[in-house]
Amino acid sequence: MAWYGGIGYLWNRFPACGPWQVSAEFMALLHFWRDNREAVLGQTIQQVVSNAGDGNLRDHSPASVELRMFFGEVPAKYLFSYARQCLDTPFPKSGAVLQDVVNELGRRLDFEVENGLYQGRRNAIGFDGVWKAAGQTELVVEVKTTDAYTFALETAHEYRESLIGQGHLGRSSSILIVVGRDDTGALEAQVRGSRFAWDIRLISVESLIKLVQTRDKADSTATVQQIHQILRPFEYTRVDRIIDILLATASDVEDQQDESVEPASAETGQEETAARNREKTGRALIEEIKDRAVAGFSKLKGVEFLRRGRSYFWSSDRRLRVCCTVSKRYEKDYQPYWYAYHPKWDEFLRDGEGYLIFVCVDREFAFAVPRQWFAENANDLSVSERDGSRAYWHIPMTTLEDGTLAINLTRAGRKYSLEPHRFPLAPSSARTPSGTQ
Repeated sequence: MAWYGGIGYLWNRFPACGPWQVSAEFMALLHFWRDNREAVLGQTIQQVVSNAGDGNLRDHSPASVELRMFFGEVPAKYLFSYARQCLDTPFPKSGAVLQDVVNELGRRLDFEVENGLYQGRRNAIGFDGVWKAAGQTELVVEVKTTDAYTFALETAHEYRESLIGQGHLGRSSSILIVVGRDDTGALEAQVRGSRFAWDIRLISVESLIKLVQTRDKADSTATVQQIHQILRPFEYTRVDRIIDILLATASDVEDQQDESVEPASAETGQEETAARNREKTGRALIEEIKDRAVAGFSKLKGVEFLRRGRSYFWSSDRRLRVCCTVSKRYEKDYQPYWYAYHPKWDEFLRDGEGYLIFVCVDREFAFAVPRQWFAENANDLSVSERDGSRAYWHIPMTTLEDGTLAINLTRAGRKYSLEPHRFPLAPSSARTPSGTQ
């Protein structure tokens, strides 16, 4: 994951302006954002832009670098708002701002994104963005605020050909045009009647927003891959209708899915069948307390977290990673809380500095245990298997004599105190992790 870290991360994210050119005096927006989050979120996008860098948004400028860094940390729902403001109340440079917002939405869909130029110039390829994902064909992205004027499809094709000629893209790459308006009939007809019909697809900004909302609810990599594929050329020119179908399906699955796994009985070691009739902890309550826990850990670490799924969160450089899980209060004092640790969580956490956050639904604090601890103690935890493979590790919490909580390492017959990993939840009215809707 070195690509995402430090100087290398900045250089790849802002290739036109080396990080050594970003002076601290032009970081006022980021300092204000990190110290006065709510005040910044209360500003319009035009006010935000005026406070970025030297306030002059242009290619290679400090304003451009700082604005893109800010977009990398802001909650997703504000990106949605900024995009709509650019379209509903245009202002000078609103087209350039929309371009940056769309590219950030691409990052929230787990693409590796290279920002393009705001304005084409001689001896430079004037694409708006290039989106890449491992093992998949690349996308050359063009952002249009409206289709009121004929778009030169030949120009986008030339950008793609130039990038292919430089070895930057593969021959199977395609073009994605992101249009501000929902009514794109004229542009659709233009694409269908051109020789580029099988290289170009269209999507509205609103449908791109819906895809990000769907991605924020999905933990499965298969869902992310499906989202990526739907943006590439296939039978239909415009994919909005298919996105609506995807959203409806995802909503049905989410409503039916029970995220929790019941603990095994301490007496029998079998799944407690009586627990099937337990009173369910409300989904809204679980999500609220989960967000408060991640926000509290964010304050502890001094890092903004982006939502990567229902339980997954990471920093904007993807180095600091968190999986957050919530347990209700069980009746038996020897095991008041119980959690499952899933292999897919472990895979996510081990690709960076990973922590598993345990939240107790009736307490105002949580515990952030490093992933490394699980790597060192996994053999001392009970395991449930399914179809001959590991389904999850059992993480039972027990109460020590002093009233504090500990993980019960049942196979080793010892307890691990959680007090060194304890931190307070953020207040219920406080900020929530980026991406929370």
